[in-house]
This record gives sequence, structure tokens and C-alpha cells, in this order.
Amino acid sequence: MNSNLVREFENLLDTASVLYRPEDLLLYEYDGSVEKGRPNLVVFPTTTEQVSRIVKLAAEHHLPIVGRGAGTGLSGGALARTGGVMVVFARMNRIIELDAENQRAVVQPGVVNYELTRAAEPHGLYFAPDPSSWKSCTIGGNVAENAGGPHTLAYGVTTNHVTALELVLPDGEIVRIGSTQGDEPGYDLTGLLVGSEGTLALVTEITVKLARKPEAVKTLLAIFDTVDDAAETVVEITARTITPSACEMLDGWTLRAVEDYIRAGFPMDSAAVLLIEVEGLTETVAAQAAAIIEVCNAHRAREVRVARDSSERELLWKGRKNAFGALGRLAPSNYVLDGVIPRSKLPQALRRIQKVGEQYGFQIGNIFHAGDGNLHPIILFDPRDKKQFESALQAAAEIIRYCVQVGGALTGEHGVGMEKSELMPLLFSVADFDLMRRVHDAFNPDSSLNPGKIFPLNKGCGEIRVRSQSSTAPLRS
Repeated sequence: MNSNLVREFENLLDTASVLYRPEDLLLYEYDGSVEKGRPNLVVFPTTTEQVSRIVKLAAEHHLPIVGRGAGTGLSGGALARTGGVMVVFARMNRIIELDAENQRAVVQPGVVNYELTRAAEPHGLYFAPDPSSWKSCTIGGNVAENAGGPHTLAYGVTTNHVTALELVLPDGEIVRIGSTQGDEPGYDLTGLLVGSEGTLALVTEITVKLARKPEAVKTLLAIFDTVDDAAETVVEITARTITPSACEMLDGWTLRAVEDYIRAGFPMDSAAVLLIEVEGLTETVAAQAAAIIEVCNAHRAREVRVARDSSERELLWKGRKNAFGALGRLAPSNYVLDGVIPRSKLPQALRRIQKVGEQYGFQIGNIFHAGDGNLHPIILFDPRDKKQFESALQAAAEIIRYCVQVGGALTGEHGVGMEKSELMPLLFSVADFDLMRRVHDAFNPDSSLNPGKIFPLNKGCGEIRVRSQSSTAPLRS
């Protein structure tokens, strides 16, 4: 990086807010995915005005800009694919306002998801979207990727809880969209920006809804001797129009790894468990729990346990939300996938994932949001082995292709980023891309914001490319 340019950014901020040495930049070429992309410069603003000036200075020097929160993303969305300036929002972490009476909060993008719920708890409120990384991921990152979590089955993903945004556009202009109450007439620009993965604007302030804590909560652990029985249970719960607040599934191999690490109370000899939660009015919760237990028993559940108190409930959820970390003890790395299928296809999808693992020689664990068909297969591999790395990418692409083939989608909550950009033609036509590109160009005409994300890099849509460490090998769909 040019030393004069570094000084310009240091004059704009301060020397402690600008990183440019290779050993510092190395820390920012990763996120939670298997992707890599190193920036030329990393900056840490503390105000919207500083972000605006950073963007203007970068534009003067024709440098691409990438926004980043905590770096917990799983699709390479916050990596600098083409270098440039990385704007890290870690120091923009203030809860600006918490309006308990109107159930709203205004936060900076660097606020950690769980910290917002902690701040709201004394008022009997909480922030409903709860990704498994909620103790480290930031609201800004949640907005960029339209993150979900276990409880989005009943409450929806991030976009359902955001009412207004403050943005910095690629020319440095500061604008506001949406409204506090979320009922502003005209185009739903807030809905457009949530999930746009930093390709349209940098988000510098977020207004969110807060939910009131339910009167009653019941957490159930259903234990099965076959994966198919657990999967069929989910299908029937859906068919009966029972909507729990959460319905998570872990297969036997995965839950044993989790139990060995967390000691959450998962049975070590089962083939699969469902972690199901219902909440609401006391009478409604009791009726729903009884109906769910009936369905579980009809599908040969060995046992259905009901958490006796909040401590037992929290321990079960600790096991679920720390599952990825537990698997990290078993291999040098893992690749967490994110695909969506119709819930009715769940049993055959799990069988297909197992076959893909056998075909490529991988142990693939399954931890996922069964209630809304959002799969998270986890491929354990050694990234230092080039052949293993490329096989893991091929296995992942095959699983995601299958999700689309059975009527699902490429991603449910992790975003497209670098990971799935070359798979997008599986789901979208040339006309679809033309329309999306026109929307993109209305905000970001020179692609200075987060370039190389979402849209496929290859010009044609008939050829799908799978990433590798050294080259990109074509894979035709």
C-alpha cells in the first residue's frame, strides 16, 4: 500500500485506526467460511461521518470498499475479494436508543446481537433473530446477510425486525430509509437493503423491533433411533400446521461430538434428536407441546423430554448453539453449508447428503433448522491437503445443487458472498441477473462496494465454476 495513501487515511482517522502491515492484514483475509481475500488497508471508524469521509477518499483513489462486522460470516461476504479498503465496524458498537415503550432500538452496526437482547431484558424485551453465533456476530452483519437462527421459524429472519437504516452510499452521501414504526409508504428500500451483502451501501445505523418475552416457554428434546423417524416427525408437525418457535435437528454422530464437549444431556446412543421449543400464552403452549409429543410418539420417538426449568433449557440450547465449535475439535477445519429444501423433502435430502459424504470420503454432520428446511451439513476436512479441499468444495456444490433441484434455494441465511456466486445460475436466469444488475447499478454503478460478490464472475450462465485453492475448474450444470 502506498505510504502517502496510508498517511491520508491516518490523517482522516488516527494511526491506531488504520492497519496496513502484512501481518495485520493477514488477520482480515478470513471469515467463518473456507474463502480468502486480503484487503490492502483496514480502517476502524467510530462515526457515520468518518465512514462517509473514508468512502469519499477511497473513491478518489478508485479503491474498492468492503464493510465488515465481527467476521463470523460463512460465505466470504465480508472478505476483500479484489483488495481495497476494509471498513471494520467493531468500534461503532453503541446502542444509541432503547425505546422500551414502543419496542424499538436504534443501534450502530457493530453492536453484538446478544448484547442487544441483554440490554433489552430488564424491560421484558429481547431481539428475536438469534444466529448460533449471536454472542459474537454483529447486527450490521446480520443485516448484510439477512441472518436467521433457530427461532426464525416463528419470528422470521432479520428483515422482519428492521424498520429503518442509515446508509453511506458509494459517493459518500449519507441517507436514511424506512421509519421507526416501519409503515412508511412508497418503495420498501429497507427490505431491499437487508440481505444485499454490502453491495449497495454501507449501513451505519439500524432501527430494529424488539419482541416482548413470552408468558410461557416449553423446550422439548425428542430422541429417535433412526434419522428417518426424526425427519418424518418434522414433516408431520408441519402438515398439522403446528408452528413451534424453533425446531432443530442433530444427527447421532453430531450430537455425540456435541455431548462430549458440552455435556448438554443429549443421549449418546441415539440416531437423531429434535430440539423443539414452543412459547406464548400458558394454555396455548401446553396444547402445542402435547400435540408435538403426540406426533413424536407416532413416529417412534424413544423418549420426549421436557426441560424442567430455565437452567435445563439453557443447557440444551448451549449444546445446539455451540455445536459447530464442538465439531472443530475433530478435524483441522470444517465447511458449514447453507441450503434450503421443502420440508417434505427432508428425509430424502438427509439420505442424499450421506451418500455424497460416502462418495467423497467425508464424514458430514447435520445440524440444522429442520422446521423451515434450512440445512447446515458440515464437512470435516484438512485444508492443508489440496485434494481434500477441492473434494470438499465439490461435495458442497453437489449438495447445494440437490437443494435447488428439489425445489429449494442456494442459501437460507448465510448469504451468497464469494461462496455461492458461481452457483447462482442454478437458480436465476439471464433475465433475472439483468434485473438484479440494474438495481445494483442504481446504487453502486462502478461496483466499488464489495465487488465480486453475489453475481457470478463468469460471463455465461450455462457454466458453473467450483472454487479451488489454485484454480477454478468448470463444472457444468
